[in-house]
Amino acid sequence: MSTVAKHANGQDGSERPAKKVRLEDDANDEEDEEEEAPSSRAKAEPQKASDLYLDTINRAVLDFDFEKVCSVSSSNINIYGCLVCGKYFQGRGRNSYAFAHSIHDDHHVFINLETTKVYVLPDGYPVSDPSLEDISFVLVPSFTPAAVSTLSTPAHLQKPSYDLSNKPYLPGYIGLNNIKRNDYMNVIIHSLLHVPPLRDHLLLSNFRGKESELLKRFAGLAKKLWNPRLFKSQVSPHEFLQEVHRTSAGKFSLEKQGDPVEFLGWLLNHLHKDMGGTKKRNSSVIFSTFQGEVRTETQQVLVRPDAGGSEKPRFDIDREIKSTVSPFLFLAADLPPPPLFQDAVEKNIIPQVSIQSVLAKYDGQTTQESMGHLRRYKCQRLPRYIILHFKRFTKNMFVEEKNPTIVNFPLRGLDFKEYLDAPPSHPPTVYDLIANVTHESAAGTTRDKESTVWKVHLRAGAGGGEHEKWFQIQDLIVEEIRKEMIVLGETVLQIWERRPDGSPTNSMEVDK
Repeated sequence: MSTVAKHANGQDGSERPAKKVRLEDDANDEEDEEEEAPSSRAKAEPQKASDLYLDTINRAVLDFDFEKVCSVSSSNINIYGCLVCGKYFQGRGRNSYAFAHSIHDDHHVFINLETTKVYVLPDGYPVSDPSLEDISFVLVPSFTPAAVSTLSTPAHLQKPSYDLSNKPYLPGYIGLNNIKRNDYMNVIIHSLLHVPPLRDHLLLSNFRGKESELLKRFAGLAKKLWNPRLFKSQVSPHEFLQEVHRTSAGKFSLEKQGDPVEFLGWLLNHLHKDMGGTKKRNSSVIFSTFQGEVRTETQQVLVRPDAGGSEKPRFDIDREIKSTVSPFLFLAADLPPPPLFQDAVEKNIIPQVSIQSVLAKYDGQTTQESMGHLRRYKCQRLPRYIILHFKRFTKNMFVEEKNPTIVNFPLRGLDFKEYLDAPPSHPPTVYDLIANVTHESAAGTTRDKESTVWKVHLRAGAGGGEHEKWFQIQDLIVEEIRKEMIVLGETVLQIWERRPDGSPTNSMEVDK
């Protein structure tokens, strides 16, 4: 069996040579290096032969966003990237595809996509040159606590970065490629990676052990999104979304529209589990950031037994109240139904509702009837970050309907104390908005997935006024948006951040 075949088969089932798996190709490479290195290096050092090839590197074609698989064998074991044309090849030994590419195409500089070590082929000697450090940083970005600490402050707005074409961009606020129909996942990726505790945990991580591939790739995507030294001011989530497709058994696909709220619930639960989380409170950064508790009081609706056979049934409410407390990762809020009948004038009027009336579901007084039961809800504990889901879509036997009602909300100073039943020691209840996901499609009340467009509004900086900006991102389109425009969309999802000091504003204003 050839060396290449052994690589493709993976022999021991391992996917990564870094886990001390001795692939034959790697062993041969090291032995050749030991035998040939002294003489070749003795000749190379005075002449700096490697410098002859470094000027052939083409940074404009390098793209490390896609899955690390060989362009010939489709294997993901021991992959090298050609720094001249950007293609991926397996191995670097004499029988490898990278070796053959170096001879046939006269491309000589390759980087190991796992270790970031650079080699010159077909000679096989390593290259260590400071000019290659920017390539290694794009492949595997790294962050310090000091750098991470400023990402959500106004200071971050004052430090634009520049790509290879000298185009300015703001790290964290860059486009995500819509490969086919994955925009519903892009808005969730952006929203989660702008929640500071989760973002900082991923940026400072160094997952090289037994962590799941999903967690590793999500951390890698976070580092690319916030990378201040990108070659191009956009990122493709392809590598992460391919793993999402595999892990979800095809439920979330790149090729068909999906529900961002379903994807969010799935992703949060998988990340919690992959981070070692359990059912206990604060057992992962997911639970410590997003998990709260809500109390549900339930009363059964009973048919009165004294009703005659010809009489309409009469109902009583059971006096027994069953109370349960359950954890939540996001709160669902129902929108009032739009009017069924409209005249010519009313067709042009979009119904509106305040966020306070929508959240009244959780005031402990509002009763909802469902399946023969009356239910009342009240929060017992609010998390540091509240995820709100506005239930805009409903299904019946024939179509999926869309509720076009506009929700009016402030950007700062929303107080959740009316929806909380907790002791005085509970942390502050005033929250500011940091992310807002909207849905756009053809006019009407029927959901049209083919014309659906998902957008996300993200806060940059903090504190309101000139210290705070907002950006609207739709796939690769990134633009600053006026604050008063944010409330005009069909909001589906929001993330609210607890204000540290808990101080309320005099009034809930949009732009302060």
